[in-house]
Amino acid sequence: MSSEIKVIADAMLEKKAQDVVSLDLTKIGTAIADDFVICNADSTTQVVAISDNVEEKMDMVCGRSPIRKQGRENAFWVILDYGDIVVHIFKTDQRLFYRLEDLWADAVKTTYTD
Repeated sequence: MSSEIKVIADAMLEKKAQDVVSLDLTKIGTAIADDFVICNADSTTQVVAISDNVEEKMDMVCGRSPIRKQGRENAFWVILDYGDIVVHIFKTDQRLFYRLEDLWADAVKTTYTD
């Protein structure tokens, strides 16, 4: 696990994100990134707070800003694209609907807790 993934997971957990996991996609040849970090929250307000904290910690600790970001306007699914790492912050019902972990079931999964 890279130190950047740990920074992201810790930033999520600081804001009470639920079911924080990372997926190592490096052995999957068609993957768009090396790693996904995924979590969910029950409210759009919390989704935005988690997103803000991830961005802030990645900038402060790692000196990195996302290349692209999407989804803040409705906060159902915020994506922060760091190139090699893509962060997915879902509202809980959206995560259950899209089931990213199932789509990338071949990836090595790591779970993070407080």
